[in-house]
Amino acid sequence: MLFAAEWGTGQVFLTILYFFLFFIWIILLFQVFMDLFNRDFNGWIKALWVFVLLALPYLGVFLYLIINGGKMARNQMQMAEEQKAAMDSYIRETASTATPAEQLAQLADLHDRGKLSDAEYESMKAKVVVA
Repeated sequence: MLFAAEWGTGQVFLTILYFFLFFIWIILLFQVFMDLFNRDFNGWIKALWVFVLLALPYLGVFLYLIINGGKMARNQMQMAEEQKAAMDSYIRETASTATPAEQLAQLADLHDRGKLSDAEYESMKAKVVVA
């Protein structure tokens, strides 16, 4: 009880604030490290950024976000689009309810209308026949 009596409201608030700022820094640090190591920077530049991020904790993260924040957002958007395209492609491939005969008829129709070249038609036909 003696320990609890020594803590005032302001000290509790500051302790909660410090924990909150620490966890925000950790989250930002993970985001920055993910971006840093997904970039095609030179190894020495990456090492310099890691040193700055660890030597100057909050300032280093904020400097990285100021300098590379726009590129960081574009890279995350591009990775999200690539993941969505890959997922859509996978779903289209695995969720096809058409029988192989129906798929071949659709391919032949697309080929006859000129939507598929001869090479595309043959490669897709081979995929349908093998599956």
